[in-house]
Amino acid sequence: MWPSLPAWEQRRLGATDKIEGVVTRFAPSPTGFLHLGGARTALFNWLFARRHGGRFLLRIEDTDRARSTQPAIDAILDGMRWLGLDWDGDAVFQFARAARHAEVATQMIASGHAYRCWMTAEEIAAQRAEAEAAKKPLRIRSPWRDRADGPGDQPFVVRLKAPREGATTIDDKVQGVVTVQNAELDDLVLLRSDGTPTYMLAVVVDDQDMGVTHVIRGDDHLNNAFRQLPIIRAMGWREPVYAHVPMIHGADGGKLSKRHGAVGVEAYRDELGILPEALDNYLLRLGWGHGDAEIITREQAVQWFDLAHVGKAPSRFDSKKLQNLNGHYIREADDKRLAALVADRLGDAEVDLLARAMPALKPRAAELNELADGARFLFATRPLPIATDAEPLLAGDARHTLALVHAALDAVEHWDTEALEAAVRQVAETTGLKLGQVAQPLRAALTGRRTSPGIFDVLALLGREESLGRIADQAALKETAE
Repeated sequence: MWPSLPAWEQRRLGATDKIEGVVTRFAPSPTGFLHLGGARTALFNWLFARRHGGRFLLRIEDTDRARSTQPAIDAILDGMRWLGLDWDGDAVFQFARAARHAEVATQMIASGHAYRCWMTAEEIAAQRAEAEAAKKPLRIRSPWRDRADGPGDQPFVVRLKAPREGATTIDDKVQGVVTVQNAELDDLVLLRSDGTPTYMLAVVVDDQDMGVTHVIRGDDHLNNAFRQLPIIRAMGWREPVYAHVPMIHGADGGKLSKRHGAVGVEAYRDELGILPEALDNYLLRLGWGHGDAEIITREQAVQWFDLAHVGKAPSRFDSKKLQNLNGHYIREADDKRLAALVADRLGDAEVDLLARAMPALKPRAAELNELADGARFLFATRPLPIATDAEPLLAGDARHTLALVHAALDAVEHWDTEALEAAVRQVAETTGLKLGQVAQPLRAALTGRRTSPGIFDVLALLGREESLGRIADQAALKETAE
């Protein structure tokens, strides 16, 4: 079960307490990118299913035909694959199931749990105005609720006959026990006047037909649960276990928006240079915890994840913390994998050289863009452009110092870091300079920058011919300038 942990540890963590037959789902609306909140919802559902040996399903809720787009669908699927959130079976497309949704509405009319409603737009507007005047939420009260003598030749909607007496209670696995008075529920529309199903009906029917046992979603859907339960009970279906997860807020406590970094997961990959395992780890810790653990592997997450340790309070997105976590995963990542990712950012770059450079480059980088930027000197063409802030390093006696370094390095027989360091140190000792006073102009000549990986690693990576050529270029330029 958990072969990496002793039996007593498995018992302590509840590893043997498996829930049989778990089925979870992620049901995004393809009207935009896969945002952080959606990605975390998908992750929590995936982990809960995998933790209990169950199934994780994907449903694309594309009933909003005006706003649903194929590029959005592609972005959601691509983002989930990148995050390693594989789903079981084929993705279900909600719009294709409209006939099934309508069938259930018809059954509910027959059983007396739904009714045809011929209310006009004017009648609904009057009820809305009345509610606004009383400063109360709109609760539609249809005169057709208990009538069957409507004008059959006129358009109608199908409404749920919601309970009006008593209360509905949900034992939510995150929010706790929540109760709503049934008088607060309205007779929501199940089928529109054109016969198309509404979101509220479609979600319930799809969850039932897909065998979903646990509905794990954002707490902005908690009110929907109370409106959907009457449909479930009217059909005599098994009620799912609910777990409504708090929203993600910005660092200032406000609703997460673009100014907080609320972009699609593809932007974290393509524009910000975040590794998927870093984003997974970060999202996992946004609202869930396992003791003091911060670095959590995918294997550990599957072993440890539970709903009991999902917090009730909203989480705050911290971009710096994500970057720090990403830096850890960059340092732990395979050099060849990183080289391939960086090569994509640099264009025509030699992957083998990048792979050899990774041990020197990756300790300094918190994201792939920094890694790529730090590697650019390897592929720069001569004469090397010198950054403005690095130009002072080549002033004064730098030309003379570089000439001495060039001569010392040219005499090195075996071009390795040990021999290169000995040669440069010898120049420093001979001239009475500190090693840094020699290394800084040398770094500017080799990389065009004030900062870089260790200078002896730079020399080794560039090789004899390129290194000596870059040093000679700067010495010659200084000589000409004088």
